[in-house]
Amino acid sequence: MKDISIVIINYNTAKYTLECVDLVIKFTDTSLSYEIVVVDNNSKLEDYSHLKENFPTHAHVSLHRSVINTGFGGGNMFGAQFTNGKYILFLNNDAMLQNDCLSILHSYMEANPNVGVTTAQNYDEHGKHVISFDHDKGIRKLLFGRSFLEKNWSTQFPKRKKEYTEPVSVNFVNGAFMFFRRDVFEKVGGFDTNIFLYFEEMDICFRMRQHGFTSVLVPEAKILHYQGVSTGVSKAISKEGMISHMYVIRKNYSYLKYLFIRIYYCVIFLIKPKKWFMLGLVWRGAHVSESLKQEQQIRF
Repeated sequence: MKDISIVIINYNTAKYTLECVDLVIKFTDTSLSYEIVVVDNNSKLEDYSHLKENFPTHAHVSLHRSVINTGFGGGNMFGAQFTNGKYILFLNNDAMLQNDCLSILHSYMEANPNVGVTTAQNYDEHGKHVISFDHDKGIRKLLFGRSFLEKNWSTQFPKRKKEYTEPVSVNFVNGAFMFFRRDVFEKVGGFDTNIFLYFEEMDICFRMRQHGFTSVLVPEAKILHYQGVSTGVSKAISKEGMISHMYVIRKNYSYLKYLFIRIYYCVIFLIKPKKWFMLGLVWRGAHVSESLKQEQQIRF
């Protein structure tokens, strides 16, 4: 068994994937045994060809292509099948290591068996600190906002925009960098592949809490995160986020909470003309049957 397995998804962004792999190799202490599993999530042929032609030849780095785009959770679960590490890092290809994150988090997890997942402190391409975790998006967050929660319940809702110097327990960590204890990841069933994009981290960290495991930001580990390189911004992506959010709420919480949040969104979108394109989706229930996942086609 390796100490750590790293799973990286490529989707039409081979340039970032190759840089991401190179930085893992550059910064990781050679005393750790690790493997890198890259999953091409059915990118366009020219992007996959570029990735394959320039892929590192190290024995501990492998490339696997999916014949269909299965999204974030599905792609990572596909990649996890080829791993055998005691710990598994799911690393976005737009998240670049800035120091020996793997050794730092390996040591932290070894010393803290109650922690199920950790993440690194995030910075943007200009070196500015950016958010590395978030609070569950439930009724309180929607009604009062993050700032109110952080001011009045700081232990439960630590400040997201603060640059930390010591580890801090959080609701859920940034999906761009999730360093899991393998046995905990297996215990909770891994990522829910019904979710195509977004809120996978809120869902899995909630399930870990149900089993008594915490999520922690370890700020000594640092990454540069370009953010949104593969997905971009569009109405379709906004709708996908809503579908995932409503699915996670309905799955993990009471029907009354789901219904309240659904009504809340209907009211908000009704009074905001720029959000009218979301109103019909939420009114219908924002079901996974309307997800982009249903539009993916097999390409061999």
